[in-house]
Amino acid sequence: MTYRTDRIEQLLSEGVRDKVYPGAVWAVGDTTGIRVQGTTGVLDPDEPHVPMRPDTVFDAASLTKILAVWSSIGVLWEEGKLELDVPLDTFWPEVDGHPLGAVTARHLLTHSAGVPLRAQLKNLYGTDPQDVRDGVLHEALHRRPGEAVEYTDRAALILGYLAEYLSGQSLDEFATARTWQPLGMDSTRFGPLPPEIAARCAPTELDQDTDTHLKGVAHDFSARLLGGVCGIAGAFTVLGDVAVFLRYMLDTAAGTTSCAGFASAWTAESLTVQTGALEPVRGLFWHPAPGTSLSDDIWVHYGFTGTGMWISPRQRRWAVLLTNKLYYTRDRQPLADVRNAFRGMAFH
Repeated sequence: MTYRTDRIEQLLSEGVRDKVYPGAVWAVGDTTGIRVQGTTGVLDPDEPHVPMRPDTVFDAASLTKILAVWSSIGVLWEEGKLELDVPLDTFWPEVDGHPLGAVTARHLLTHSAGVPLRAQLKNLYGTDPQDVRDGVLHEALHRRPGEAVEYTDRAALILGYLAEYLSGQSLDEFATARTWQPLGMDSTRFGPLPPEIAARCAPTELDQDTDTHLKGVAHDFSARLLGGVCGIAGAFTVLGDVAVFLRYMLDTAAGTTSCAGFASAWTAESLTVQTGALEPVRGLFWHPAPGTSLSDDIWVHYGFTGTGMWISPRQRRWAVLLTNKLYYTRDRQPLADVRNAFRGMAFH
């Protein structure tokens, strides 16, 4: 297995130079672990002498949907506690008698449930977490389940609530106990982070209230509203932990002395087309990487802060690129170009 390490380093260094992001950490690997990795740029432009490091902590943003929600739903599915194609109202009292009751877990995992496209939690439901939960679970659908594939944060929020109901634990407790701890992902946790960990966290967007960049506090407003823990976002992680997670997905027996609660059957189910003839094509929370064909078998999930991870069962390879591009801009295109070039070099 060969990697274009020099080209990857040049690509990511140019991203620093062009102010796409202050810095980045990355790795490419297989079932044996990390094969190549690197860092570029700085943690914080206000402290130009502090470089990005392999153990820099990143606001995972929507990677939370995979690291916490997808994995937890996989545990429940593997244990026979959740069937993906059964309407939610047949077993979940909170949605019985409400529009969401007709939706299935598979609808939510493929972003085809027809739930509203925007979170807007505070505007719609206020600031009390129980009011938010009630509002989200009782809201009208925006279209019929199974009619269209439309990415929405609400799908993961609802599945996070579902995991809590079925497990009897909060999402952070369940993800920690069944996925993160068994895999040794000791630096993955929901925020807000304690000061000693926040100190090595990559800062994200400027907070207008404090006139400082967010650091150790989730950028995602829904996560902050809900105290740091929710299915949409809120987890923080490091390169090594994401690498362990992806390695485990590729080969659940890959030299690990212990294992997470989800196994190869869940990964296989998730990394196949689950949306039929609908476009855009999706698996379960994962989707084919932009610029690839289905035969390439390269799946991806991104986070709004500038995070991303890819996995290819066919190539037996995975890749991670963690940046804090949100420090500079919400503009998606510059990082999209870097991500696609990085994916091309990591899976060639």
